Amino acid sequence: MFFNDAVLERRKEMNMIVKRQESILEEVLNQLKVLLGESVYELTIERVVIGVFFTGVKLSNGQGGICATPIKVMPDAVCCSSSTGRMPRAGMLKGRRALEIAEEAIREGDTALKKALSIAILSALSATSWVNDPPQDYVIKRNTDPLDMVFSRDKNVAVVGALGPLLKKLKTGEVSYRVLEMDISTLKPEEIPYFCPPEKAAETLPWADIIISTGTTLINDSLEELLKAARPDAEFIVVGPSASILPGPLFDRGVSSVGGVLVTDADQLLDILGEAGAGYHFYGRCADKITLYPRKDN
Repeated sequence: MFFNDAVLERRKEMNMIVKRQESILEEVLNQLKVLLGESVYELTIERVVIGVFFTGVKLSNGQGGICATPIKVMPDAVCCSSSTGRMPRAGMLKGRRALEIAEEAIREGDTALKKALSIAILSALSATSWVNDPPQDYVIKRNTDPLDMVFSRDKNVAVVGALGPLLKKLKTGEVSYRVLEMDISTLKPEEIPYFCPPEKAAETLPWADIIISTGTTLINDSLEELLKAARPDAEFIVVGPSASILPGPLFDRGVSSVGGVLVTDADQLLDILGEAGAGYHFYGRCADKITLYPRKDN
């Protein structure tokens, strides 16, 4: 595959970015600016849907993005008046520059709801970059899920977040596991003995040979600390729609692979999300599961 000089120059510029004390999302944002060039400043919001389970966005170029809706971290969500500040521009997002909205939430450490919207925007921008400039240093494999892996009984597994289907698989395979979760009520009675509160992360993660974290740790900014607590030789996998972004900053911090979502029909996805739809409703119809991992020859 051949690339024009502008693309090669953008790649060179991205490789020369000086590493600062940036968060994962800040790095993703800056890399997208380099990869997409001036065109990123022209992209606007065409549609936004904040559904019960997922938040979705469609950009003016037709690309869609997705992120989990962080309802559990919104204690005042039951009260309409006290929740107004969560999305102060509700009804006025259409036509706004996508990059501007993402920057506001990421750089200002904004509310979880706005952070989720910004991640959905980064997801759509990442999909745009994959079309314009296919990655050379990592692989994007469609219709795959890193959780389809076979777990060995001699491996300790730490799960960050109540990933129901995964926990069922671990129980069936009689694998040794623990679950780091903020809300114990999300676990079934038979899973509670394996529960570890967040304050136990420093002792739970070094125990694990394999760590599987939900992508919602990007919303609450806990992923970087989890990665620091993990053993260097542990396999660290991040999964879920919230992880559907450029994976470079994740790989640089020790993530082994990422399981995300690639939106194939933004309008249909947003229609489904607006009707309280979840993965069961949109996978294979308007979005595909994808696995991202570094190329072995890099």
